[in-house]
Amino acid sequence: MKYISTRGYDKKFSAAEAIIMGIAPDGGLFVPESIPALSDNDIEEMRNMQFYQISARVLSKFLDDFSEKELLDYTSQAYHEDKWGENTVPLVQLNPYNEREYILELWHGPTAAFKDVALQLLPHLMTASIKKTGEQKKICILTATSGDTGKAALEGFKDLPGTEIIVFYPTGGVSEAQKLQMITTTGANTHVIAVNGCFDDAQTGVKKIFADKAFNDEMNASGIKLSSANSINWGRLVPQIAYYVYSYIELLRNEHIEKGEAINIVVPTGNFGNILAAWYAKQMGIPVHRLICASNRNKVLCDFFSSGKYDRNREFFKTTSPSMDILISSNLERLLFEITGKNSEKVNEWMKDLNSQGVYTVDAATLKALQKLFVGGFADETGVAKTILDVYDRTDNVIDTHTAVGFNIYNRYHQRSGDESKTVFAATASPFKFSPAVMDALKGSGYSSGRSVETIIKELSEESGLEIPAGIKDLSSKEILHKDVIEKDDMEQKVRSILVD
Repeated sequence: MKYISTRGYDKKFSAAEAIIMGIAPDGGLFVPESIPALSDNDIEEMRNMQFYQISARVLSKFLDDFSEKELLDYTSQAYHEDKWGENTVPLVQLNPYNEREYILELWHGPTAAFKDVALQLLPHLMTASIKKTGEQKKICILTATSGDTGKAALEGFKDLPGTEIIVFYPTGGVSEAQKLQMITTTGANTHVIAVNGCFDDAQTGVKKIFADKAFNDEMNASGIKLSSANSINWGRLVPQIAYYVYSYIELLRNEHIEKGEAINIVVPTGNFGNILAAWYAKQMGIPVHRLICASNRNKVLCDFFSSGKYDRNREFFKTTSPSMDILISSNLERLLFEITGKNSEKVNEWMKDLNSQGVYTVDAATLKALQKLFVGGFADETGVAKTILDVYDRTDNVIDTHTAVGFNIYNRYHQRSGDESKTVFAATASPFKFSPAVMDALKGSGYSSGRSVETIIKELSEESGLEIPAGIKDLSSKEILHKDVIEKDDMEQKVRSILVD
C-alpha cells in the first residue's frame, strides 16, 4: 500500500517512508491510497485474540512493508504486561444495570495517558522503517504538545539509538502533573522546551520548521532528518485505530452486542487524531452509528460540525482540560480529504484560507456528509465538574476532566436523540494527571487551593480507591532537568542550537 499527501503531492510513498518523514513534502498529511477492510474471517479470528494481536492484525492491513509476524513482535514488546498491567486497554461496563455505557480505559501505560498506546509502539515502527529504507541519518523527533503527547513521546524515544527528541510545550498551558512529567525526564537524547504562548503557537512553529526547505536542507547536510511524534505522523495515528476495533471485538465476545450491531463512540477531541482513528475503524468495517466529537470551551470543532465554518479567530481559553486547548485541529485535514473523495484541490484551498485568514468554510455537500456521522458539542468547566461528580455518583468511576467532556456532550445528545445504541467512551487520561480539578469537582470548588499536588494526588487515591500510577508518583521530588523557556519565533533557532551548533 502506498501513501499520498492530502495536498496532492505527485509522488507516492511506502509506509516506512511515510513514518520516517512524518509530514509530506508539500506540507500535507500522509493518508493511505485506499482504506483496507476487515473481513468476516478477521473479525472471527480476533474474537480469540489479545489486544496486542488485534493491534498487529489491524496494523498489517495498513503497513504492508511489515509482515504480521514483525508487527506481532513490536506490539508484544510495546504492550508488555510490565508496562501496562494484565489488560492493556480495559473496556469496562460502567454500571452492571446499564447495558448501554462502556468506558475504554486508554491510560494504563507508562505516562497515564492514551498517547502511550501509539507512542510505545512508534519507536519500534520508526527504527524498523529506518532499516527498511536504508536511512543513514540521525532521526530527530520534533513534537509540539498540549500536555500528554510530550511525555509519552519522551518516554518512548528516550535513549533510543540514532534519535534525538525535542518537545515544545506551551507555558501555562499544561497541568502541573503534565509539566513535571516532562521537565523531569531523563535521557541523553531528550530536550524539553517551554514556549511562551498556547499550543497552537507551538504546533504552528513545528509545522513551519518542517515546511522550511532551507532549514531541512541544512539539517540533511548535517546528517539529521526531521520527523514527528504528533498525530500528523501516520505511524502515530494508525495504532489508535486498533483500540476502536478492539472495543467492538470486546463487546462481541462478551455478548453485549450482536455481530453487525452499530455502536456509538465518544471522544474528547482537540487535534482530531483520536476521533479520526475511530472514523478509520468504521471505514474498515466496524459498525458505528455516531461519532461524538466532544470539545471544551475552545469549541472550534463543535462550531464547525454545526455550520461548516472553521474559524480559529476567536478567544483562546485555558481550561481544566488543557490537552484539548487547541484551535487548529490538524487531523481534520485528513478527514476533509477523505470525505471529499480525496479532493486535494479543495483541501489546498481550505488550508490556504486557514493559514492566511484563520478561517475556511466547506461546501454544503461536504457538511452534509460530515453531519451524517459526526455529532459535535462542547462543555464549559462548570459542566465538566458536574459531570465528574455525576459519573462518580452513578457508577463509582472517577474520570479525568477530558473524559468528562465526552460524558457531558454524550448525556445531552442521549437526552435529545433518545439513541439507545451501545456507547464506548474513550477515557483519555488517568484522573491523577488532573487531580486538582478532579478533587475540586468531587469535594467542591476551591478544595485543592493551597494543597500541594502530591497531597491532592494522595487524597484522590484515598477517595477513589485507585492506585496512583507509577508515572505520577513522587513527581515533585524529582530533579528538574529541562528549564529552557523561549519565544515562539525562536523555535527554529533552538532546534538548530540543539542539533548542530
